[in-house]
Amino acid sequence: MYRFLLSRQWVILTLVALLLIPTMIRLGIWQMHRYEERTARNQLVADALSAEPVPVEKLTSPGHTVTTGERYHTVSAKGRFDTDREVVVRRRTNSDDEVGYHVLTPFVLDDGKILLVNRGWIPADGPSQTAFPAIPAPPKGEITVSGRLMPAETTAASGIKDLKGLPDRQVMLINSEQEARRLGAEVLGGYIVLTTPAPKGDTPEPLGKPGNENAALNYAYAIQWWLFSAGVPLGWVILVRRERRDRAEAEAAAREELDAADAEPAAV
Repeated sequence: MYRFLLSRQWVILTLVALLLIPTMIRLGIWQMHRYEERTARNQLVADALSAEPVPVEKLTSPGHTVTTGERYHTVSAKGRFDTDREVVVRRRTNSDDEVGYHVLTPFVLDDGKILLVNRGWIPADGPSQTAFPAIPAPPKGEITVSGRLMPAETTAASGIKDLKGLPDRQVMLINSEQEARRLGAEVLGGYIVLTTPAPKGDTPEPLGKPGNENAALNYAYAIQWWLFSAGVPLGWVILVRRERRDRAEAEAAAREELDAADAEPAAV
């Protein structure tokens, strides 16, 4: 009755089904791992953003690599902006995906060390982006700034190529080691995204807070793959039963035709 399962077509179909089941189970497990990773990352970001501000030198120092646990923590520093050595970071977009620059301004601390401050986004000055753009000045004199601590950018982490031969006072990456060499000074590891004081007239455009990664989507994908894996044997059984029924009906019809032919009187 099930002899058809030994046919080439059904052997191949059965092997494919047997391969799909563990594959889909593994894909579901991978999506669940992604869900757990993203959930943990979201919680880490939320904890950092809600933590009490601390002096910047409690979390970073010259040559320090900002860790995942230190990222996004609000830090404060007292000193003054050095706009004479300010640079812009090329090919950065704002919330509307417009291409422009990030404004990177050295902030000289009271002890002479330098904190790199990303003051926000400004539009590009034109297609060539060769001339140094006009940038609104920050507050003068000694002030206190605060912002979200970020790790130094690298090509490996960001995917941004560190192009050479750029126009004067333009860079591709916010990298504290490179800036230490350019400035000839001690530069704290990483940089901060400025939150206070707010710029006058909202320019440079402040950078928004990091958003949550969509962990729920990975959870949904995991459930989806596991449902698919459960559906494969169910679908196989349905196909087998349908094939058995179709074959039985075909055999019954053939027998009826044969019986009808045997019952017909012989022609004289």
